[in-house]
Amino acid sequence: MNTTIKDILERRSCRRFDPEKMPSEEQINEILECGKYAPNGCGFQNTKMIVVTNREVRDQISRMNAEVWGHTTDPFYGAPMMIIVLAKADWRNRVYDGSLVMGNLMLAAHALGIDSIWIHRAKEEFESEEGKEILRSLGLVPEEWEGIGHCALGFRNHDIPNPKARKEDFVHWIK
Repeated sequence: MNTTIKDILERRSCRRFDPEKMPSEEQINEILECGKYAPNGCGFQNTKMIVVTNREVRDQISRMNAEVWGHTTDPFYGAPMMIIVLAKADWRNRVYDGSLVMGNLMLAAHALGIDSIWIHRAKEEFESEEGKEILRSLGLVPEEWEGIGHCALGFRNHDIPNPKARKEDFVHWIK
């Protein structure tokens, strides 16, 4: 089987990470490069990625995300790092373009033996004053960017789950 197709079929979301085991900087850079090459509307590249490996900032974002979610547990399942995907707030394809970046990040991670999960609520986080301050600290104008998602990354500390059966009526043909 083609390795790309194999990676697509085998990738699973990780819901229990080893919080101490971090991907290497070389691995992270490879994953980021794949995110940069995600398809995007009109080739405008209206997305950004924020890499968070600092434990204090990771915990701050986890707390912010949990507050939006209405929970107190870590919504990132102990992942030691994340890549936050943003898109230009006024770009009509922002959610689609950002989603394609997220998909590329997760597939690239899997191809390197790194586990991932997509965590929502980035939009709400970066609409908050605390989130806006994080963007300002990076030299970004908060009103120009919308959070699309978090790609939590690390190494699982549990067995890989079997895939759920696909629905019978998932595909329809018009011939």
